[in-house]
Amino acid sequence: MQIHPTAVVHKDAELAADVVIGPYAVIDETVRLGAGVKIGPHAVIYPYSSLAQGCVVHAHAIIGDLPQDLAYKDVVSYVRIGSGTTIREGVTIHRGTKPETVTEVGNNCYLMANSHLAHNVKLGNNVIICNGALLAGYVEVGDRAFISGNCVIHQFIRIGRLAMLGGNSGISKDVLPFCMAASVHLNVITGLNVVGMRRAGISAADRLIIKRVFSTLFRSGLNMTQSVAKLKQDLSPYAQEICQFIESSKRGICGFKAVEEDAN
Repeated sequence: MQIHPTAVVHKDAELAADVVIGPYAVIDETVRLGAGVKIGPHAVIYPYSSLAQGCVVHAHAIIGDLPQDLAYKDVVSYVRIGSGTTIREGVTIHRGTKPETVTEVGNNCYLMANSHLAHNVKLGNNVIICNGALLAGYVEVGDRAFISGNCVIHQFIRIGRLAMLGGNSGISKDVLPFCMAASVHLNVITGLNVVGMRRAGISAADRLIIKRVFSTLFRSGLNMTQSVAKLKQDLSPYAQEICQFIESSKRGICGFKAVEEDAN
């Protein structure tokens, strides 16, 4: 165990034998740090936060502070960070706002500098969040989603797995799995995240199925209800996944627009 002499570590924190804690870092009570966790200088880990094995936290990150929610009372709630996740400089992650609730980050996520996860956010595995992106309360992000720099995401929004959000986009409706949201636009998807699907190992045949689903939703002339009814007859797991995502949406789905064809 390597703990810098200027670090402040509460006696009731639970630390694996090989953790590394840098200068002026603060590790509060009830914090749990798994094997191989590294905490950078001036980082603060507040109570009821746990980091699984192999996590790396860079300078000035804040994990587990109280939620920015006027409805919050002095209750026990949590932040849980999955294994292998990297948290870069100045990232802020707040704990749940209601008793016994959790803000949760999956395994092997990468949160870049100054990004923010509000209370009760849930990230899947292998999610990448770029510099300055802001996720409001109760946002849910699927596995392998990519959220570009300075995106702003409204509370209670869902970002589907393998979705990709362009830089500076504003999102106040759900983003379908496998889709791309337009940069510098509000609630606009521009097509499918083909590169992300290839990198995730989705076969060419399956990508064609997803393309067919997308065309039914946005190019068939059917409304969303009619499109979903048609797609529910499709036995493809991808069609079923997307239909389920749409039917469980509470805020509606981002619409399609061929932004690349707009005049500048």
